Amino acid sequence: MSAEPLPDWVIPPPGGFTAEDLLRLPGLPPHTELIDGSLVFVSPQQKWHSRVINLLVRELDQQAPDGLRADREMTVRLAKRQAPEPDVIVVTREAYERDEPSTFYLPEDVVLAVEAVSPDSEERDRDTKPRKYAKAGIRHYWRVENDEGRTVVYTYERDPATECFSLTGIHHDKLAITAPFTVDIDLTTIGRRSA
Repeated sequence: MSAEPLPDWVIPPPGGFTAEDLLRLPGLPPHTELIDGSLVFVSPQQKWHSRVINLLVRELDQQAPDGLRADREMTVRLAKRQAPEPDVIVVTREAYERDEPSTFYLPEDVVLAVEAVSPDSEERDRDTKPRKYAKAGIRHYWRVENDEGRTVVYTYERDPATECFSLTGIHHDKLAITAPFTVDIDLTTIGRRSA
């Protein structure tokens, strides 16, 4: 019995993969990201994770001003070897509606990046990705966590002097903020459905 040949993407090229490589490699598993030139594969979503994404996309899209739209699980090409896929993003309407590029957004398109933390993504969502989003110039970042069945949203804004995110709030039960635009979301609906 012979083993199936491995796909080309199993072995990285010298220096690692680039964003261009990620966008053209055939057969990659869904939601593969590129962090520091390495392919990152994600575990299957838990119900809580999926429900958070659905709620935020729906509410952000409804509450966003006319010039903005919410989208889900789309690659953002941050740099040559950085192409993460935030769980939720808010982008300019122009970027949302344009045909090309059709598989990714650019940092200047993104007003807000949101990550819903899973057990396998804690370090990436709490440290690696926020640093890369801030360095690329994305102004707002939210991290959503499941705290023993209770949804908590940590909101951040980029400090242009340090090019780092600063915590602007920790939200339990209700997310009511005014930046990057006015948002009012009942977070308790996620917990009631995830039990």
